[in-house]
Amino acid sequence: MLENREGDRIPDATFRSRENNEWVNVTSASIFNGKTVVAFSLPGAFTPTCSSSHVPRYNELAPVFRKNGVEEIVCISVNDAFTMNAWQQDQQADRIRFLPDGNGEFTRKMGMLVDKSDLGFGMRSWRYSMLVRDRVIEKMFIEPEKEGDPFEISDADTMLRYLNPEAELPDNVTLFARNGCPHCARAKRLLSEHGIEYEEITLGKQITMNSVQAVTGAQKVPQVFMNGRLIGGADQLESYLLQKEKSTG
Repeated sequence: MLENREGDRIPDATFRSRENNEWVNVTSASIFNGKTVVAFSLPGAFTPTCSSSHVPRYNELAPVFRKNGVEEIVCISVNDAFTMNAWQQDQQADRIRFLPDGNGEFTRKMGMLVDKSDLGFGMRSWRYSMLVRDRVIEKMFIEPEKEGDPFEISDADTMLRYLNPEAELPDNVTLFARNGCPHCARAKRLLSEHGIEYEEITLGKQITMNSVQAVTGAQKVPQVFMNGRLIGGADQLESYLLQKEKSTG
């Protein structure tokens, strides 16, 4: 039975890390003392759920967490420093601190070390998240103990709702664009000026104008989607942002 540690202090442990190609000992005290930290732990680097959902969403919502008083977001896994650094780079998760608990010291002291030998993993961490204030665990979301790798409550959105149920989530924005397109540059400038992050899909061999037309019905770029809704080109985007400013102003 995995124990909920709410109200307990974070255990003393050392994370053997690599920074600038040198070994660095990072202590749990240096991470958690005097700060508000969200930490989440998962079974392994480069594994499907961890890579497709768990890490990306925490990285995406990091600015929102910071607006709500969280000073650092930490990802912990029973993996070595080289693997964790490579995974962070692969995930482009520069808003999260990755801590390698290679020997499982921290995870064992948290009571979250579990045997995943059936998967060939050996001893790994159970999946959970926690809110820590000045080294004291205020809240834990521990995944239910059942077969497989449950991912139901340790996600970023659940933690954010605990922190602030009224927290404003960022818009999900995707932009179809072509290199050298002045209207595309204008659309990107508009989004940046309004502090809106976006994913850019650039036309090339894999994504063609036929693809854009099939998805949007339009025969030109840019085409901007926001929260699943087609906004349109740069003119339509500018109008949309002006209306949004008026409605929220």
